[in-house]
Amino acid sequence: MNGGQDLGGMQGFGPVAPEPGEPLFHAPWERRAFGVTLAMGATGAWSLDASRHARESLPPPEYLAATYYEIWAKGLERLVVGAGLVSSEELRAGAALAPPAPVKRVLRAEDVAAVLARGAPCDREPRGPARFRVGDRVATRNMHPRGHTRLPRYARAKTGTVEIVHGAHVFPDAHAHGAGEEPQWLYAVRFNGRELWGEEADPTLIVSIDAWESYLEPA
Repeated sequence: MNGGQDLGGMQGFGPVAPEPGEPLFHAPWERRAFGVTLAMGATGAWSLDASRHARESLPPPEYLAATYYEIWAKGLERLVVGAGLVSSEELRAGAALAPPAPVKRVLRAEDVAAVLARGAPCDREPRGPARFRVGDRVATRNMHPRGHTRLPRYARAKTGTVEIVHGAHVFPDAHAHGAGEEPQWLYAVRFNGRELWGEEADPTLIVSIDAWESYLEPA
């Protein structure tokens, strides 16, 4: 969906200003927001793609006014309410008002390091041959879906070159909405900056994005 997160190439937001020596967390509540989000994701009540969609679907004024971990916390609130694990009344009260709902799994403190090291690979066996090869010229679709997508708005209806064929991977546009994994071939596609942002863009700029096969057509 076209949400507040889709800022690539937009003007008026000022330069990106990295913070020298930036800490992992600026306050204890950020550390807690990060930990609770990971722990709840490990329950299996939703997918990583659903978690991303929950954050991206925040209204743009709310999204743009929030800090990074505020967005994580707001997204998690949507997820737990949607999964029936917490009610809106409990969120407002800041306390449980009913017995807890069961979850599939519990991430225990002693297992965190091993679980994070193992990760959750999303590569899958392909259902057929890849449509494109390295060096092929491709065009991205001009799409504006209401649901989740990993094709950024600034890279739609643009022409680029396939530089890597990653293999088949879970398709996030379907997975975020509980429609199954629907694995597709995934490609790294290279774009020239002027193709993305016009003649006034830096002519030396090259941008590569990972694009699923259904995002692409032969150029």
